[in-house]
Amino acid sequence: MIVVGAGLAGLVAAAELADAGRSVLLLDQEGERNLGGQAYWSFGGLFFVDSPEQRRLGIRDSLELARRDWEVTAAFDRPEDHWPRQWAQAYLHFAAGEKREWLHRQGMRWFPAVGWAERGGAGAGQPGNSVPRFHVTWGTGPGVLEPFERRVREHQQAGRITFHFRHRVRTLNVTAGTVHGVSGDVLEPSDAARGQPSSRVVVGDFTLNAGAVLITSGGIGGNHELVRRFWPTERLGPAPAALLSGVPQHVDGLLQQQVAAQGANLINPDRMWHYTEGLRNWNPIWPAHAIRILPGPSSLWLDPTGRRLPFPHIPGASTYDTLRHITTRGYPHTWFLLNRAIIKREFALSGSEQNPDLTNRDLKAVAGRLGKNVAPALQAFLDHGADFVVRETLPDLVRGMNDLTGQPLVDYATVEREVLDRDLQVLNPAGKDPQLAVVRGARAILSEKLIRVAKPAPILDPGSGPLIAVKLNVLTRKSLGGLETNLQGQVLRPGGEVIPGLYAAGEVAGFGGGGYHGYRALEGTFLGGCLFSGRAAGRALAGR
Repeated sequence: MIVVGAGLAGLVAAAELADAGRSVLLLDQEGERNLGGQAYWSFGGLFFVDSPEQRRLGIRDSLELARRDWEVTAAFDRPEDHWPRQWAQAYLHFAAGEKREWLHRQGMRWFPAVGWAERGGAGAGQPGNSVPRFHVTWGTGPGVLEPFERRVREHQQAGRITFHFRHRVRTLNVTAGTVHGVSGDVLEPSDAARGQPSSRVVVGDFTLNAGAVLITSGGIGGNHELVRRFWPTERLGPAPAALLSGVPQHVDGLLQQQVAAQGANLINPDRMWHYTEGLRNWNPIWPAHAIRILPGPSSLWLDPTGRRLPFPHIPGASTYDTLRHITTRGYPHTWFLLNRAIIKREFALSGSEQNPDLTNRDLKAVAGRLGKNVAPALQAFLDHGADFVVRETLPDLVRGMNDLTGQPLVDYATVEREVLDRDLQVLNPAGKDPQLAVVRGARAILSEKLIRVAKPAPILDPGSGPLIAVKLNVLTRKSLGGLETNLQGQVLRPGGEVIPGLYAAGEVAGFGGGGYHGYRALEGTFLGGCLFSGRAAGRALAGR
């Protein structure tokens, strides 16, 4: 069997195939240093339902509640959502069932505090997770990859898996409608570090044939031309003039486009998952490298003039809906306004390299998060990041915000009124500010209260300073649409006919079926989708 793409979905599928005794050729256009693909850079968050970690924190979750959350969040509304719906139902059963035990048996473990990503806030029947479900893997992204890389390396040593790095697939080999191989370019060797752009100099070509081909080549987030081509202007307005990249440049989507050109049905390409809380990386690895803030709910979110975004657009609530609010109004950027007490407790930076304590499984360093100091990776952004303004007084902060953009867009009187209105509401245990109600509700959960959500207090409290403003940019990340597949991972033609010999898994297939998230994701479901769809396709190919 040929597997094209050595990211997480490809590794899972290759391991499952080799476990069943199949011989596997595993191809990737990048070098061996990039084994594992985007998953390596991730925070390692996984979506579980009714897990032991949740139960220990007193969180009551259920398949019924998770299904309802997914249903209203995905908002499936198209005829082509047939297979995405099927994949969503199958994944929910997996996340509430054998997923955790399957991973646990392979040595994976999770941080005991469960995160509350996509917490919603607009109402019980609106998008978002009703309870915390974001389980951070001990070891972050590399910890998720570890068991599958280990399995694949063991099969490589036994001769069942053969790697072909620097092999860029250009076309599928098809005879009488059946896919039986791939052809493409051999790229020159590259010593580029993981994630950095690599050479595209062609030194040869190749043709490889096999019993079947599985495409696991990822999404389009590193290719801004494709992002702009598929950008849904009718829903999100014009694409931002400036986009940052949350994924390496080689996440280019070109093979997905080629497979579609050869007859596969590409559905929902206009469904995308881009973040609004992007920071320019002060120490970039790839072009336009951005880091996403994983925010707690307390920061004031301001538009370019300093006006507070209307509820429910608060930090960490609903990524897609806040993105739509921002892009349909043509905002070039937005701002978080907060203080040192909030940033220390509530800011986490996405990515394995931004969380060395968790990535390196360093218990002493993790315990340091409970101390008085800001985490070192975050402090580095405060010291060197181009999007941070730190001042002692509000007038100085607003001047710094305008100095950063080079335009007097932020109005001091507007900002002062927004901050004072919020601070007046925080003096009592109840009030009419809905954002503060979300904060207080979150703190009813032990892990949120202890390590994630700051105690409500005035932003202008001198003891909580200095004041901080963070300029937020839109960064590209995930494709929610993709190649249409059935539950075995077989790729379909328009009209639903199976393309014999062709399978797809991971982001190239919208993490299953061509878009099992619908319009919005509940987080922890990107890595989970790679695990689930890679396993499903590998087992189907192996006849298991």
